[in-house]
Amino acid sequence: MPDGLITAGPDGIVASVNRRAEQILGSAAKEMVGQDIRVALPLETRNGESWWTLADPWRGLRIRTGHREKLLQLPDGRELLVTASYLRAVKAGALTAVVLGLRDAEGRRRTEQDHAALISTIAHELRSPLTGIKGFSSTLLRRWDLFTEEQRLTMLAAVDADADRLTRLITDLLDVSRIDAGRLRIHEVPLSVRATLRRHVERAVASDRDEDDFTVSVDDDADEVYADADRLDQVLANLMDNAVRHGSGKVDLKATRHVGPSGPGVLISVTDDGDGIPPEQRRAVFSRFWHGPSGTGTGLGLYIVKGIVEAHGGWAEIDDAPEGGAVVRVFFPAEPV
Repeated sequence: MPDGLITAGPDGIVASVNRRAEQILGSAAKEMVGQDIRVALPLETRNGESWWTLADPWRGLRIRTGHREKLLQLPDGRELLVTASYLRAVKAGALTAVVLGLRDAEGRRRTEQDHAALISTIAHELRSPLTGIKGFSSTLLRRWDLFTEEQRLTMLAAVDADADRLTRLITDLLDVSRIDAGRLRIHEVPLSVRATLRRHVERAVASDRDEDDFTVSVDDDADEVYADADRLDQVLANLMDNAVRHGSGKVDLKATRHVGPSGPGVLISVTDDGDGIPPEQRRAVFSRFWHGPSGTGTGLGLYIVKGIVEAHGGWAEIDDAPEGGAVVRVFFPAEPV
């Protein structure tokens, strides 16, 4: 059984302990069998109170049949997820056995740590654009007449940029929750890959990047892809942002026809000229909160890329670029899912 299992008779004496319970508790079954279960397993609430005193299966209400999973602990502080069944020969009859199911709380703790990391990321990433918006808007409200028209426009442009950044962050966080829940919706239509890549290069150039830093290559038989237009834009924006952030400036965008185990489709590659990703880290690149050597960003971009591409029936991978750096490839099937 994947869960620990301990049984005790009507007198509270431990009758059996399975192997998983031994592993969870770090005690041999022979040491617990024959003991009072309250001694062998001294469960406490998080306030340090004896759970056995509070639950009291032997003298409590006879209509009780057990309880759902509870987070309890042992005197040494180890946490356990515990379920209980109170067995009775007849309904509301005398107790004939107590059966406890045990689970290690480590998995739950890791989940809670992930949630805490997400909250910390949200707080850190949202604070910066909010601080800019608040600072510039408050300054303009109080001292509007003291600034020239050019200064006002500069401040308003900064507010607009911070608002866009805030919108992107919120969109990313919402998409993470949709991906986790398997509820990411896509609406696939035929799109021009060449036009889409060119549009993203134009956006980068409009953001003060040099047009010579980008190269675009699209094979004639790879110009059309079935994808959700907004989601494809989101994928390319994240990949280009990562390539610019972790590279030395040059970004190569390429689309080729590819036939894989799942059938034909279009393979889009985004290559940078940075230091690349060590092979042992590549499995973690598409996980939540992964950060490259720069340590910047939310760590959600590639996780979202992978979720969007897989929702289209495709896949994503990372590899060494032929001339150094890293290349991220995303595959979109030729036919809509």
